[in-house]
Amino acid sequence: MPTLKLGSKGDDVVKLQKRLNELGFNSGTADGDFGPRTKRAVIEFQRKRGLDADGIVGPRTREALGSAPETKTETVAESSANPTETVAGVSAIPSVTVAIVSKMFPQTPRANIEKNLPFILTALAEIGLADKNMVLMALATIRAETESFRPIDEGISKFNTAPGGKPFALYDNRGKGDLGNLGPPDGANFKGRGYVQLTGRFNYTTIGGDIGVDLVSNPARANDPATAANILAFFLKRREGKIRDALKAGDLKQARKLVNGGSHGLDRFTDAFRIGEKLL
Repeated sequence: MPTLKLGSKGDDVVKLQKRLNELGFNSGTADGDFGPRTKRAVIEFQRKRGLDADGIVGPRTREALGSAPETKTETVAESSANPTETVAGVSAIPSVTVAIVSKMFPQTPRANIEKNLPFILTALAEIGLADKNMVLMALATIRAETESFRPIDEGISKFNTAPGGKPFALYDNRGKGDLGNLGPPDGANFKGRGYVQLTGRFNYTTIGGDIGVDLVSNPARANDPATAANILAFFLKRREGKIRDALKAGDLKQARKLVNGGSHGLDRFTDAFRIGEKLL
């Protein structure tokens, strides 16, 4: 079998998709088209097997797919988000309603939630973050980052713009080991966007590769609702183990820090999580 990756097509891709689905990694319909959903399923499989999670099916991944036993997953109810089963337990997504989320976001227009919630739930389901804790983590993160429940641009502030300076110029030279920016105009090009406020050339490159979207050439796509939802899901997936440990310990401050790097928005994050915890 040849190496398979994003853009590959044909019978070999059909076999790959069927095998991933058998193992509980949702690659969608086995249509022979290696698209973003198939890549996400491959990455999830690779992470679970301790392989390089690059979304490319080479010899090592192919061997692991052939030797992996089928996993037993619990059946979940149908929902508008088409949730998949999740390793962490039964999907909570069928219970997530606009009414419940509105109570978690008391200052947010209901219309924004109605429009954007399906994108969030679909992205979480597809990547295996459909259990209660991770759904609440995602929603509480949105409350802390973009309370309007819309994917938006980061606003100008003292943290990104010097007095009288060009907008976001303080980000321009935050390079290796930080945002990965290479100088002007990277600060403005790779400012925070989306539900989770993805920031910096490094994150746009890395997460864009995960979801199969070129965010470096077209960073504004991070504000497309479906793309923004996938960004949020993959951002959480990359930190899943540590987030689950923090939530299991009841340490919401640490869970928030794993996404934000600090405690910005912790009050809103905690409020949303606790409300949702009682309602779901």
